Amino acid sequence: MSGPSTSTTKRPANDEIDKLLNRELTAVSRDVEVDRILRAFKLNPYDILDIDPSASPEEIKKRYKQLSLLIHPDKATHPKAQDAFDILKKAENDLSDKDKRENLDATIKQARIELLKSLNLPPSTKDDHAKITSLSPPWSQQMREKTKALLIDEELRKRRYAHLIVFLLSSPNRDNNGFDRAAKLAMANEGREAQQKDEEVASRKRKAEDDKIWEESREERVGSWRNFASSSTGNKKRKKNKVEILG
Repeated sequence: MSGPSTSTTKRPANDEIDKLLNRELTAVSRDVEVDRILRAFKLNPYDILDIDPSASPEEIKKRYKQLSLLIHPDKATHPKAQDAFDILKKAENDLSDKDKRENLDATIKQARIELLKSLNLPPSTKDDHAKITSLSPPWSQQMREKTKALLIDEELRKRRYAHLIVFLLSSPNRDNNGFDRAAKLAMANEGREAQQKDEEVASRKRKAEDDKIWEESREERVGSWRNFASSSTGNKKRKKNKVEILG
C-alpha cells in the first residue's frame, strides 16, 4: 500500500509557516506605523493620517479606520501604541471639524502662495510647471516645510496668548478688574495680533474661493471669447461682401 503523497504532507507545514510569517509581518507593520505616527508633525493632521489635503471626508474616514485597526492597542504590541492611537484619533477629529479643517487648508494655501511668490510664479501655477518639477529639494518637501513653519508660528501665537491670560489672572498688581495697566496693554496688543491673524485666514479663504471660481469658469470664458471671435469674423466677412456688391 502506497504511503501519503509528499506534497500532501508538506502542505500543512507550509501553511503554518505562511501564517506565522504573515503574523510576524503584520506585527512589524503595526510597529512601523506606530513609530511613523509618533514621529509625524503633530500640528498637521494630514501628516498624521498620511493623506493628501485634497482628500474627501469619506476618504479621511476610510484612512482613519484602516490605521486605527492596524495600530489599535488591543492588537499592537508596541509600548506606545495607545499614544499613537490617541494622536490618530485627534487628527481625525480635527479634520472632521469644518472650521479647523478650513483654517488648516487656508494655512496650506498660504504656504503655497508664499512659495510660488518666492519663485516669481502666480498663485494659479500648477504643480506640473517646469520650474516646480525641477526644484531641489522637491516641491512636496518645500511645501511640507513651509506649512510646518506657518503652523508653528500660529501655535506659538496661541500659546503666548494663553500664557498672557494666566499672567493676568495671577498678577499681584491688579486693579479692581483683576488686570494691571501694563497687562491690559499687552493683552490689547495680543488681541490685535490675533484679530489680524484671523483676518489673514479669512482673506486666504476668500482668495482660495475666488481662485476656484475663476478656474471653474475658465472654459466658459474661453467659449465666450471663441464665440465672440467667430461672430466678429463673420461680421467682417459680411461687410466685405456688401462692399464688393456695391462696387
